[in-house]
Amino acid sequence: MLRHMSETPERIAARDADGTPTHRGWNPLAARRRWIEPFVLAMLARGDSYGYAILGRLEEMRVNNGPLDVGLVYRTLRDLERDGLVSSSWAEDLAGAGRLCYDLTVSGDRALDDCAFVMRERALVFGVLQSDYLDAIAGWVHAGGAGE
Repeated sequence: MLRHMSETPERIAARDADGTPTHRGWNPLAARRRWIEPFVLAMLARGDSYGYAILGRLEEMRVNNGPLDVGLVYRTLRDLERDGLVSSSWAEDLAGAGRLCYDLTVSGDRALDDCAFVMRERALVFGVLQSDYLDAIAGWVHAGGAGE
């Protein structure tokens, strides 16, 4: 079961000897679909267990500019399962048809926890950027908007 953030001690993302974050979401050379992994992990933690349920929730959240590719969600689930963050099993729905049900593993719970810490770090960086931007705009307005 996913731990509540308040139950986890404050920390920052793990870093290598050069200070570069080692969380899989920081890898600039990683597959382009890595951005969706934390969303999928979070959907599984909240109880969504089928690919289409996850897809529907992601579309409700408007995480993409336009409709999401269903293949993106299933490729991500397959990759997460390969990496031991998700497990799958067949379940029968009410009509008797089998559907693949996904569950977060203990490793997946830890990975989601790591994602939350990485996002907290990124939020701090974006907060500084926003503050600098607002200071720049205030200076521009104060100078009469000349922009010179």
